[in-house]
Amino acid sequence: MKNSSKLRLFIDAHCFDNEFQGTRTFIKSLYKQLVQLTNGIDYYIAASNIENLRSEFDFIPSATFIKYNTNNAISRIYFETPTIIKKYKIDVAHFQYISPFKKHCTYIVTTHDILFNDFQSEFSLLYRWSRNFVFKHSIQHADIKTTVSNYSRERLVFQYGLQKNDVHVIPNGVDERFYLAYDKSNVQTQIANDYGVSEFILFVSRVEPRKNHIMLLNAYLEAKLFEKGISLVFIGKTSIHSNVLDETIAKMPSAARKLFFIFEQVNEDALIKFYQAAKLFVYPSKAEGFGIPPLEAAALGIPVLCSNTTAMQDFDFFGPHLFDPENKNELASKMVQLLFADDKTNYNDISQTIKTRYSWLNSAEILQNLLFGR
Repeated sequence: MKNSSKLRLFIDAHCFDNEFQGTRTFIKSLYKQLVQLTNGIDYYIAASNIENLRSEFDFIPSATFIKYNTNNAISRIYFETPTIIKKYKIDVAHFQYISPFKKHCTYIVTTHDILFNDFQSEFSLLYRWSRNFVFKHSIQHADIKTTVSNYSRERLVFQYGLQKNDVHVIPNGVDERFYLAYDKSNVQTQIANDYGVSEFILFVSRVEPRKNHIMLLNAYLEAKLFEKGISLVFIGKTSIHSNVLDETIAKMPSAARKLFFIFEQVNEDALIKFYQAAKLFVYPSKAEGFGIPPLEAAALGIPVLCSNTTAMQDFDFFGPHLFDPENKNELASKMVQLLFADDKTNYNDISQTIKTRYSWLNSAEILQNLLFGR
């Protein structure tokens, strides 16, 4: 029996039905902390795969898990979701990017980014038009407007005519697992045995043009790191296909091809081990609303080279390890330097800075204040 005095909070979690992406981390990590802060909320969480939801949100055993009966986005958002909100007498509903046109309760909308406006060549006209239409309407009409970085807030204010004070930043954080001690030699052996990879540079991201896999691959080839026994590993599914990337891979020298690995997906435990075992993590993305992977790698004490554009400009603690994602030669030079030169960087200081600045607990406190008006 639900306690009627509690806030009835609906979470649209349909992203858990699809491939891994940052919005999943945001929702799960944020609410994992919020349940520790308050017991004044009844949770209603919806997706098509109920069993997966139960597993992902096992930290809220009292939650009501609701099955979406359609995989059609339009039907789900504009017809099925309002029905659910009315049926369960929801007080507040939290959506990522898109909310129903008609208001049925208090709406929270988190717009993680609108990068397609600033990097138009990376997205089709139809993609930009369709998303601008629904994203703009959703955030403009939301009762509580949120995003994940100062960069995204600035772009929302500029592109959609919002007031800066009306857009609240709830930053992504880094899970506590990334601060636990580990035996690097041991995890390197595990990754070598399980995946046949050793002495490697790692990049974790979905594959699409703005993520800039092609530049990292070309920098790797230009520096001829394969001749020094250094492998290159990409982990992430393809969201937007890149013919140029395929062609570059096909033309790689055989010696380089043997040391190049693409894993579309690995489980969370294996992913952390890949981070831990890496000699170097590189994040060459040209455009991000936030950018969690370089923070996760750095939290573990791994040397990180990170793009210096968009939301990643806030990662000033990387100092000279930031680079221009349009400058292949700069990246190639910095990879060689970090891999083979004497490195004086204090990676423990970087890890502690990230722990202080990007905490899911702090983000959950921001959300709690927005929900209860404190």
